[in-house]
Amino acid sequence: MDQRTEISGFLRSRRARVSPQEAGVVDDGRVRRVPGLRRDEVARLANMSVEYYTRLEQGRAGNPSPEVLEALAAALRLDRSERDHLVDLAGRRAPQRRGPLAAQRVRPGLLLTLQSLESVPAFIVGRRTDVLALNRLAKAVITDFDALPARRRNMARWYFLDPEAREKVVDWETVARDTVAVLRFDAGRHPGDRQLADLVGELTLGCLEFSGWWNDHQVLRRTHGTKAYRHPVAGEIEFSYESFEFPDDPDQVLCVYNVRPDSPSAEALRLLDSWTAPAAARDR
Repeated sequence: MDQRTEISGFLRSRRARVSPQEAGVVDDGRVRRVPGLRRDEVARLANMSVEYYTRLEQGRAGNPSPEVLEALAAALRLDRSERDHLVDLAGRRAPQRRGPLAAQRVRPGLLLTLQSLESVPAFIVGRRTDVLALNRLAKAVITDFDALPARRRNMARWYFLDPEAREKVVDWETVARDTVAVLRFDAGRHPGDRQLADLVGELTLGCLEFSGWWNDHQVLRRTHGTKAYRHPVAGEIEFSYESFEFPDDPDQVLCVYNVRPDSPSAEALRLLDSWTAPAAARDR
C-alpha cells in the first residue's frame, strides 16, 4: 500500500472529524467549506507552518520528528491506536524487512497455555486477523477454523464473507467496523504486506459495507471490550474479552473471552462446555 496515499487519507479524515468547537478554535467569520478543521487551523494548533502541514498531509514531508508527530496527534485529538498508526505511517518505527513476510507459527509453550484455558473460549490471532490456534470452546462459540482450508482461517474473512457470522455475531456491524479498523492498523505497521492488500481487495469485492468503512481510516489496536454471540444450543452469550500481545512477537495476540460470574452468560457457557466436552470427560 502506498504510504503517501495512506498518510494523506488518514490525516484528512482525522482533520474532518474534529470540530472547531472541540479544538477551541475561535470562529473568524470565514465560510467553512469543509467539515472539521481547516489545514491552517491544524497547523496553528500544532505550532507549525501551514506549508509544512500541507506537505505532511500530502505525504511529502519526509520523516517528521517525534516532536512534530506528538504535536500533530495532540492537535487532532488522536487516541493511542491512532497515535501509533500515525507513527507507523510516518516511518518512525524500525523499518520493515522488504519482501514477503514469513509465515507465523505459534510457539509450543503458547499452545500449551491456550490448551490450559479449558473453561473459556480463547484463540491466538496473527497478522491480518489470521487465526493461528484456538481451543475447543472458541470453536463452539465462533466457528471451527481448524476445519476450514488454511486460506480461510481468518477472522475478517469469516466476519465479512461467511453468512453464518451475521447470524452468530450480536451487533455484527460494530464488530465488523472494529475488524476493519484492526486491519487498517496492521496496514500501517506492515505497508508492504501483499497478502493484506489481497485480503482488502477480496473483502471489498465480497462485502458491500467494507469499502466505505475502509475509507473512513479508523484504526484500532486490540485491547479489551465486549462481544456477544448466539449459539443454537446455549443461546446468547455475552463476553468480556482481553487481548494480550507477546513481547517476542507483537503481531501475535492471545484473545480470552470471559463471562461475568453468576450471570446468564456464565450458565450458558457452562451448558456449552458440557455439551462440547469430549465423551471421556462427560463420563467422568
